[in-house]
Amino acid sequence: MKLKFIVLLIGFSLTGFSQTESLDNVLRFDEYLGFVKKFHPIVRQAELVIDESQAKLMKSRGAFDPKLEVDYDRKKFKGTEYFDRLNGTFKIPTWFGVELKAQFDENTGDFLNPEAFVPEDGLYSAGVMVPLGQGLLINNRMAALKQARLFREQAKADRDIYVNNILFEASLVYFKWLKAYNELKLFENFLVNAQLRFEGIQRGVDVGENAEIDATEARIAFNNRRLGLEQSKVKLLKAALELSSFLWLDNNVPVELQPDVIPDVNTEPIVDDTFNINQLRSDETIIEEHPKILSLGYKLEGLEVDTRLKANRLLPRIDVEYNFLTQTPEVARSLNTAQYKGGFNVSFPLFLRKERGDLKLAQLKMQDTEFEIGATRVTLQNKIDALKQELESYVAQNEITNQMIADYQRMLQSEERKFELGESSLFLVNSRESKLIDGQLKAIEIQNKFFNTKAKLFNSLAVNPDL
Repeated sequence: MKLKFIVLLIGFSLTGFSQTESLDNVLRFDEYLGFVKKFHPIVRQAELVIDESQAKLMKSRGAFDPKLEVDYDRKKFKGTEYFDRLNGTFKIPTWFGVELKAQFDENTGDFLNPEAFVPEDGLYSAGVMVPLGQGLLINNRMAALKQARLFREQAKADRDIYVNNILFEASLVYFKWLKAYNELKLFENFLVNAQLRFEGIQRGVDVGENAEIDATEARIAFNNRRLGLEQSKVKLLKAALELSSFLWLDNNVPVELQPDVIPDVNTEPIVDDTFNINQLRSDETIIEEHPKILSLGYKLEGLEVDTRLKANRLLPRIDVEYNFLTQTPEVARSLNTAQYKGGFNVSFPLFLRKERGDLKLAQLKMQDTEFEIGATRVTLQNKIDALKQELESYVAQNEITNQMIADYQRMLQSEERKFELGESSLFLVNSRESKLIDGQLKAIEIQNKFFNTKAKLFNSLAVNPDL
């Protein structure tokens, strides 16, 4: 499957020479990242984290679902009905561990346990079970639901980090592709100059105006430019193949980048707009809003819930139950304290070694996460500050490099005029040209590092842009 991109017209300009592309199939940086964010499998995989958190939240809410239970048991042997027991129960769990319960019992038979005797039409009951110690303020159901909600929010922060990481990696590959393309165009341009110079000197040799050694030197320079061009073609091909691994279609089909698709050589303003670099460099960074800190914060809150649950288990378990009994549930006055079924259950481990051990482990996990948050906060702040300073340095380096290239260009032009007047040699012309090429390659390298640093700042802040 091949992807055909929109035809745009963009001028290509590099200090020292100017070249205009006819420009079929230019792949802009923001368009490229838009494809990655929308269709890349890892980005889609990150969205599954949100779906997983929603499923876990639904599962935890299920602990509060009302429950209907029916027990039916009957025994009949040799014409004797030993027992026929029916018990139906409807339970409603509530937030604070209190459980509401309604029950119906209908029991008959010749060998019933006396306590199981009920009126002929059955016996109705309605009551409540309340934990007065362990499980009142927090219990497994409450803790599971709170942790599921926190996990959902943590998953959103983690999703932003995952998406940002894949966009960061894709950006580095695009900049590598752009660097290889700029080097290719540079060598193409200077190859034309070297070829024209070689052909002109060879004609001079043929008519006796130039020495053979001049043609040899011109041919060396020409072949050197050809070698550089071939090497840059290989680098461009490898970069294009690496770029293709980030391009996918809607139905999980990988895209093969066509050979005629080229990067946008005037991409710096697009990079700045896509990464929102100006705002990232000028605004004070609020570390507390960083997705990594938010994720760790939600993790810590989840551990706090678990710690409270473990601490609650140090309390004795005291469950009190009270049920009103009636034969006529349709009559409200029939529910009174004179007819009831109640009781309580108390249990308490004497040494609490298991409970105290669980609580200590939960507290240690909290401390570990607090240390991680502190270390992450400092690391992020230092990394962001360093990247901002690095960007400032690259601005200065670009200015210096551009000035050097302009000077190299003037030196080459001056040497070419001297050569035309017979006051210089081909060796000096080639030397000046080599210096100019080295300067422009250095400028391309610095531009690549500049873009990479912007991408690193974008990545360190874990921004998830709208593309």
